[in-house]
Amino acid sequence: MYAPPVFHRPVASTRRRRTGVLTAVAGLVVSLLAFVPSSPASAAPTLLSQGKTVTASSQENYGTPATSAVDGDNGTRWSSAASDPQWIEVDLGSSASVSQIALKWETAYAKSYKIEFSTNNSTWSTAYSTTTGPGGNETLNVSGTARYVRLTGTTRATQYGYSLWEFQVFGTTGGGGGPQIPGGGDLGPNVLVFDPSTPNIQAKVDEIFKKQESAQFGDGRYALMFKPGTYNNLNAQIGFYTSIAGLGLKPDDTTFNGDVTVDAGWFNGNATQNFWRSAENLALNPVSGTDRWAVSQAAPFRRMHVKGGLNLAPNGYGWASGGYIADSKIDGQVGPYSQQQWYTRDSSIGSWGNGVWNMTFSGVEGAPAQSFPNPPYTTLGTTPVSREKPFLYLDGNDYKVFVPAKRTNARGVSWNGTPQGESIPLSQFYVVKPGASAATINAAVQQGLHLLFTPGIYHVNQTINIDRANTVVLGLGLATIIPDNGVTAIKVGDVDGVKLAGLLVDAGPQNSQVLVQVGPDGASADHSANPTTVQDVFVRVGGAGAGKATTAMVINNDDTIVDHTWLWRADHGDGVGWETNRSDYGLQVNGDDVLATGLFVEHFNKYDVRWSGERGKTIFFQNEKSYDAPNQAAVQNGNTKGFAAYKVDDSVNTHEGWGLGSYCYYNVDPTIIQGHGFEAPVKAGVKFHDLLVVSLGGQGQYEHVINNTGAPTSGTSTVPSNVVSFP
Repeated sequence: MYAPPVFHRPVASTRRRRTGVLTAVAGLVVSLLAFVPSSPASAAPTLLSQGKTVTASSQENYGTPATSAVDGDNGTRWSSAASDPQWIEVDLGSSASVSQIALKWETAYAKSYKIEFSTNNSTWSTAYSTTTGPGGNETLNVSGTARYVRLTGTTRATQYGYSLWEFQVFGTTGGGGGPQIPGGGDLGPNVLVFDPSTPNIQAKVDEIFKKQESAQFGDGRYALMFKPGTYNNLNAQIGFYTSIAGLGLKPDDTTFNGDVTVDAGWFNGNATQNFWRSAENLALNPVSGTDRWAVSQAAPFRRMHVKGGLNLAPNGYGWASGGYIADSKIDGQVGPYSQQQWYTRDSSIGSWGNGVWNMTFSGVEGAPAQSFPNPPYTTLGTTPVSREKPFLYLDGNDYKVFVPAKRTNARGVSWNGTPQGESIPLSQFYVVKPGASAATINAAVQQGLHLLFTPGIYHVNQTINIDRANTVVLGLGLATIIPDNGVTAIKVGDVDGVKLAGLLVDAGPQNSQVLVQVGPDGASADHSANPTTVQDVFVRVGGAGAGKATTAMVINNDDTIVDHTWLWRADHGDGVGWETNRSDYGLQVNGDDVLATGLFVEHFNKYDVRWSGERGKTIFFQNEKSYDAPNQAAVQNGNTKGFAAYKVDDSVNTHEGWGLGSYCYYNVDPTIIQGHGFEAPVKAGVKFHDLLVVSLGGQGQYEHVINNTGAPTSGTSTVPSNVVSFP
């Protein structure tokens, strides 16, 4: 990294690739919540549903989640919103022969309902339906094979929603009904958990920082977790591959009278390589009144409450090239100072200090007014669609993962009042530790478990397949996945609601066609009600050693939200060279209605981003073209000088972007000319706002900003060329 001195989406009647059959299936999914009729019970088989993964169309409030219907406790319940239809669905983990279902209704029951079975969460068969449900305790003898059992209520018996004390599915499985891979367990040696009474907290935190301060390509991975309470006189300095987080449900549950600090002393005051670290879910009372978080790419600051100011520059105000804030409240001023660009989403700030090239805000209370390019502020009042990153927390003495609810047209933090979302017990996660094989990881997913990767490095010789709807895949401490034999590291199926978060995927020495793939080729299901989210998922090709990949990330699923990613073909470190760490493409988007919020993509040999899906949106884009191109011929794209940093295909009719920047630093051959940073068809539905290109120190030049629009960069001055609106 180099730095110079200083929606709610409209109705999809025109979706290109969605078929009528798939739309009908999606409609069926919306109509679900059921039960089964009353019938005398014969011999009771094994209870299969208790503690399994469960989802629902809605919940009445925080205290009535879907998990309460399968927890074995007749004193807790799931209740839905007061509307029709509503549904609840349990994933048994593997296919079973289902022979009986028992429902224990609260007063608010279903008069009309149906129960459906599926082995793949896509094709469903109706096992029973009725319009005369009696409520109370109902038992049904049924017959069928299912992994997924869904109950859909279509008519309520009362004015309230549907409410179940227990939803129980009985039957047998080939394995005898019990899971083969246990859920839950300890978090491993690289998760350090503190409470306010822990002795020598400062010394332990300092010990980790000493190991990680300059270990840019080291193999240490750590998560520092703090139980709810107050911690005094603590300065937690955060180095590479280190995450710090509170274990409360809300940031203010865990308060530091002290600081969480990132500075750049290890790199002579230059913060442009302060990558791969994070802070989350804490409240800070900074000692000096201002906390310092001097970072660049892949260093998210999420769900934080700073009761003071936040300084985003290193001591001495040296170079910096960040960064990302989300779901955070900073009571005082945010001072970016030397930061070249920054994106802040769904937060609240007291004020914002200044801007260098590109400061972008969406859904931020207190954000400066739109004024690009002078000052360079791009400000959207809301974020079209967002769902905050899942996080680990303590409910009493029990670890759970909280999955925040989706928001549309969001503004401000998600945690004012009662947090909205779902809590999943750790017992429903396979706690993955270094040494686990891809086969075991995949078996856990097929069994119905979510995945919690503890800090470490994971070599996989086959793809990790996430083909079960609503699966949470959460990494702690920058858990790192490396494909050893050219496979794709992670693939997501064409299913609803997968959450990928907190992972670093590192290319292996044998070329992978794709490292992270969301959705199979030709994916076409409508996921608008429950999209997949990709959050703090970082991809690296080279730097830590030899690595190759044709494309870093491919998004095939419609409606996917990519919320903060850094896709990086390394420009320094080990295994770096024009062909040594060859990677032609950073991000390829084929899905429709994909939203990117906080998109950082750098140094790929050809297109950094290529967008082929309809109705895509990007809010904030940061890019550097490859430094190491040997000459003009190496980057020539037919008659075009260089490959665009961000290309929208000619076939696309609707696309929109806000706050996008591309920089060049062709230090091997400074005579290289880049025809433009951005390329898009000239159509009424394709719109860009606040674009810029910059030549860093005159090492290479741009002729235009987008297509043939925008002034060229010139000479050795590091001054942006801007386009406020295109076309």
